Amino acid sequence: MLFLLSPAKSLDYDTPHDDLPHTLPQFPRQSAQLIETLRSKTPVEVAQLMDISDALAALNVARYQAWSPRFTAKNAKQAVLAFNGDVYDGLQARTLKPADLDWAQQHLAILSGLYGVLRPLDRMQPYRLEMGTSLAVGETRNLYQFWGPQIAEHLNGRLAADKTPVVVNLASQEYFRSVDRKTLKARVVECVFEDWKGGQYKVISFFAKKARGLMARYAITQRVATPKKLEGFDLDGYAFAQAASQPDRLVFRRRTEP
Repeated sequence: MLFLLSPAKSLDYDTPHDDLPHTLPQFPRQSAQLIETLRSKTPVEVAQLMDISDALAALNVARYQAWSPRFTAKNAKQAVLAFNGDVYDGLQARTLKPADLDWAQQHLAILSGLYGVLRPLDRMQPYRLEMGTSLAVGETRNLYQFWGPQIAEHLNGRLAADKTPVVVNLASQEYFRSVDRKTLKARVVECVFEDWKGGQYKVISFFAKKARGLMARYAITQRVATPKKLEGFDLDGYAFAQAASQPDRLVFRRRTEP
């Protein structure tokens, strides 16, 4: 099985990352092509393209200019440690044991607008490029067209040894759209996290993002190998809601906040 995660907008390149093993991104040519396109943009154009503040646009224009095809300890960091959003607050990768990180390296895939797919220990340089960005590159009008079937083909390759390949989607719909379902040769299982609010169960974005990271952590530490074993997830007060679930849509509910 492969577990898919979204990246995070917030990044942490300040916290020391010890002497952990590292690997390199697997789509260097495509990333360099995207960077070349982004380097042609002014801060004003980046702000408009990404709907971000002038300060953020200036920061990322500087990042694009500094980006290098060589990934080193000085300019890059392992992806699972560099991302710093709600999902990664749930994952808490810094507390995983070396054997856990090794398992995650084989079974976790982080979707990325710039890097396509990142393994947890792949080094990445700081960037901002959300998958939904309408960035025209060559003859493609946006990143979905740019990546096309490449991401799904990559996932197929990583699942090739599985007799019954399964992708567990813990990514947002914005990012999962980058996986061409016609190309993907795997069953897709969605995990939905709901909290009780206003007299009903509903998906609350902040809590759901953290829960996706918690589920990834649960899969890593428990070595989850089948969708059935996901039903045992019980972190932060969540429990499997069988009556609300379907075979490929597993619902987990929490009655009260932790």
